[in-house]
Amino acid sequence: MSAALAAACAAAAAGLLGAGWAGGRWHARRAGRASGPALGTPVERATFHTLHTASLAAPPLRAGLTADSARKAARRLRSLLGTEALCLTDREAVLAWDGPGADHHGERAVARVAAVLDSGRSLSVRTGCEHPDCPLRWAVVAPLTGEDGVLGALVAYGSRESAVLVRAATEVARWVSVQLELSELDRSRTRLMEAEIRALRAQISPHFVFNSLAAIASFVRTDPERARDLLLEFADFTRYSFRRHGEFTTLAEELRSIEQYLALAGARFGDRLKVVLQVAPEVLPMALPFLCLQPLVENAVKHGLEDSSGECLITIAARDAGAEAVITVEDNGVGMDPALLRRILAGEAGERAGSSPGIGLTNVDERIRQVYGDAYGPVIETGVGAGMKVTLRIPKYRAGVHSTPPGRLP
Repeated sequence: MSAALAAACAAAAAGLLGAGWAGGRWHARRAGRASGPALGTPVERATFHTLHTASLAAPPLRAGLTADSARKAARRLRSLLGTEALCLTDREAVLAWDGPGADHHGERAVARVAAVLDSGRSLSVRTGCEHPDCPLRWAVVAPLTGEDGVLGALVAYGSRESAVLVRAATEVARWVSVQLELSELDRSRTRLMEAEIRALRAQISPHFVFNSLAAIASFVRTDPERARDLLLEFADFTRYSFRRHGEFTTLAEELRSIEQYLALAGARFGDRLKVVLQVAPEVLPMALPFLCLQPLVENAVKHGLEDSSGECLITIAARDAGAEAVITVEDNGVGMDPALLRRILAGEAGERAGSSPGIGLTNVDERIRQVYGDAYGPVIETGVGAGMKVTLRIPKYRAGVHSTPPGRLP
């Protein structure tokens, strides 16, 4: 989150407490009659009520300004302000209305919002309602803003003109605007991760694809059954790698894709490729970023077999470590100069001098840090002629990190 947005969040939170003060005092007096002193002072109870109501309104708004999110948030926002009625609009129509008067005030609300869209400032007006029993006599129209300007408005209705309502509605609208900006940041983050996954897919080595198909073709006459099995493995591997649902997967699915990749690599290199797999069953269902292990295994195969003439031993291990899982991918290949590795991770050099970058360590490093934070970046141990060992610590549970079942859109 940027410093500007963090400041905006703090200002909105302070404004929200001020906005809920008038309604909170009313709730405090009411709570004071219903509860004993053990629950705190009236002011404390008013503050807790304001914060609790705001916390209930926030989650729907993080989905953006839609009819569904507005409908879920409107009742909470009306309770926060203590008004007779409240509606949320976009630039063209009323998205949600809570309270009386929707039947004859809805169209007028949209007309008044037009003035706010142009000026970007709150507006307090007389409703001019001709229904004698309607309590909605004054309206405060406050703009809801986002990165693209004014997105819509919050309209709060009262029985009389009130400067307190004007201030409160304006502050609540600012708080709602911050939630909408956060939703835009969430969508930007999702788009960024999807772009990085597309970049990974685009970098899947054509060399590997051609060699896999050539290896399959070599068995068509001599061992048709094995050629058929390898062709199915190739189809499943590419289907998984190019799937279009979700930015996260399970460890079990990622390991299955790795198994298919190694089967194809084994068809090409034969007995030179040795694989040891050590996985604790309890970590198999955990969620982790899509395609974050397969690139490490491809890196191990490339620099353990293609860059050497001996046997390559690849060890893949995953163990339970309490709230985390520790995953390692190790090979006994040619290794790498640590200074060169640091330049690669800093974006100052290709992954291997004189070789194609392929899918490598840099993308995995960036994606893991983006999802879990810098404390969870890969730990890489290597040296020239000493092979390479990459260790990942993956939290078992992290907000927003969950796999999407295959065949189902998020």
